Amino acid sequence: MSNDEVLQQDMEQQGQHPGMVFVVHLLMEEKCDMPEKRLMQTVMSKHLGDTDCIGHDGKVAGFAVNKYRVKFKDAELPPQLMVMECTSIEQPVMNQLEMSQVWDCPGGAEILRRCQYQVVAVDLLAAGLPYKDRADMLVDYVDALLEIYPSCQAVVFDLSKKMYTREDLLACDVARERKFIKYAVNVRFFKIQGTNDMVVDSLGMSTLFLPDVQYHFRGLDPNLIVNHAYNLLSYLYDYDCPIKSGDTVDGIKDGALSQEIQWKAQIEQSLLQPGRPLLDINTNEFAAGHRS
Repeated sequence: MSNDEVLQQDMEQQGQHPGMVFVVHLLMEEKCDMPEKRLMQTVMSKHLGDTDCIGHDGKVAGFAVNKYRVKFKDAELPPQLMVMECTSIEQPVMNQLEMSQVWDCPGGAEILRRCQYQVVAVDLLAAGLPYKDRADMLVDYVDALLEIYPSCQAVVFDLSKKMYTREDLLACDVARERKFIKYAVNVRFFKIQGTNDMVVDSLGMSTLFLPDVQYHFRGLDPNLIVNHAYNLLSYLYDYDCPIKSGDTVDGIKDGALSQEIQWKAQIEQSLLQPGRPLLDINTNEFAAGHRS
């Protein structure tokens, strides 16, 4: 992993509020029509169970996923999945900084250049779901969209700006409980210009009301830190973030996780855009910067 491009960031850019609408971009080389209603409902039901089509007018199609219920003050309602018509891309899907972190799609820049159209898909009324239910639903939603739109070349997950080709998503064979993090959570890597400092952080966990993580360090292999981050994110997901500010986590010794090494975790503001609170991991003698 390397990143030698000099980038400027904007710390006034704020991250989404936890639990906000989940958005994906399906990238297309050519404009396509909205698939017909019966096909869409059949595929949605195949992947998500019983669904009701709540609208289909050529501009937008909506589906209520009946196996889930979100509790509101006066009612329980199913979450809704909305699919917009295919339109030309007017604003870039990613900026320069975001493009520098497309580790899972090495040809991403060429795909973005080639694909001038997109289908945007979102969820609604889903923030109140148990977080693992929402994660499962969103993974199934993406899988359904790939089947509904065979001309889709790649998918960009809006919050994390993680990008995959269609082929890589279809070939994904990770365990179901790991798919949301695999699909939609991006672990980023940056070098701090003029220093030996490095930052690894994540984007995407706030969809599930879980914290992202951050490491500000020097003198460690960043690939080991990236792996540590994904392992820690999986632990936070599995156990509903049992780590509180001031707790410790197993660190790295001789290239592997070790209980002999304990790194302190605490809530800090992110060093990099978008601005947001996250779980900062202090790597002891390898730590860089200052913590509150």
